[in-house]
Amino acid sequence: MRSRYSAFVVSDIDYLLHSWAPETRPARLELDSERTWTGLTINSTNGGGALAKKGTVDFTAAFTGPGGAGVQHENSSFRRHEGRWVYVS
Repeated sequence: MRSRYSAFVVSDIDYLLHSWAPETRPARLELDSERTWTGLTINSTNGGGALAKKGTVDFTAAFTGPGGAGVQHENSSFRRHEGRWVYVS
């Protein structure tokens, strides 16, 4: 989760697509160039240990944009794919 947040911060679309599960990955991705990510808080995790095959991360990401400051709250699902964690939904 932290690596995907960092990829959003630096607009690394290639990494975001690579770290997305093939069955839910979009064909292309466009990021909002007017949104600046300013912080990440991991609220909780479930699963995702060293031997786990899936897990969830509840997080809040702070940002600023043309409309001012805001937050994005998600409970994201991840799973292992070819030995690495990928974002599912």
